[in-house]
Amino acid sequence: MFLVGLTGGIASGKSTVSSVLRELGCPVIEADVVARQVVQPNSSAYHHIVQHFGPEVLLENGEIDRQKLGQIIFSDTEKRRLLNSITHPEIHKAMLKHILLYFLRGYRYVILDVPLLFETRRLTHFLNHTVVVYCDPATQLSRLMQRDGLTQEEAEQRIATQMPLKEKRGLAKHVIENSGSREDTHRQVLRLHSKLEDSMEFLVVRSLAIALALGVGGLFLYTVKLLGS
Repeated sequence: MFLVGLTGGIASGKSTVSSVLRELGCPVIEADVVARQVVQPNSSAYHHIVQHFGPEVLLENGEIDRQKLGQIIFSDTEKRRLLNSITHPEIHKAMLKHILLYFLRGYRYVILDVPLLFETRRLTHFLNHTVVVYCDPATQLSRLMQRDGLTQEEAEQRIATQMPLKEKRGLAKHVIENSGSREDTHRQVLRLHSKLEDSMEFLVVRSLAIALALGVGGLFLYTVKLLGS
């Protein structure tokens, strides 16, 4: 099994691509979903957030008010870094548990849906492939304004907090162009899925796992058995 990082920018269409991959049977681990799970009340991250940001970031039921917290960090770079330092280690540990589960189930590859993949760079060293979902700046701005009911100024401010899509595009191994129709995007995802499914890269990880499980001597005997069968 190998890992594929999927990223994009706000309103670039990453969720659309992620949904298509799920429909194709690919296991997808969403960092945003995991992020909500690791800040549930009484978790370590939850207590650190309340300690540093105060009880005003809580809803009446005691859960984190993600919208209010989002407003705070979008306008303050230092507070955004602080929040990331609290949540990212917990998110990565939780994602690792999911990865191990999919590995044991025998999947060829797993998609890690990570919005800030290239901003943090904490996971890129573990990825065999990186995919960015790209759309042109005008389309991104329009989609965000329409989706979230934002003014142009508010939308531009949110986009500015992320690495430009053009820069992410240059860092990725694969690019899904999502400025056009949904059908065109779907075709591109199908081509990417076929390429990943046909890859033999999963054998490398599987061989390493066997080596760890059996030891060098056991691996030699296992290889001899395979060659003789």
